Amino acid sequence: MTDWDQVLDCEGLLCPLPVLRARKRLAGMAAGQVLCVRATDAMAAVDLPHFCGQAGHIYLGARGDGAVVLHLIRAGAAG
Repeated sequence: MTDWDQVLDCEGLLCPLPVLRARKRLAGMAAGQVLCVRATDAMAAVDLPHFCGQAGHIYLGARGDGAVVLHLIRAGAAG
């Protein structure tokens, strides 16, 4: 069992693409659902929390999975 409802593969994508794709995916998710963004760009660790703060989502943190970092975001009411 996973800790998320949907996965978004952003491996190999550079800033700002992980944020733009996360924004689009979160727009279609229900409030409270969790999105896992798989990213390899180090800037995602800065950009995704900042985006969440601006857009009303909750950045739950990140964890490593080899060369990929899994960023977990809980969709806010605006999602």
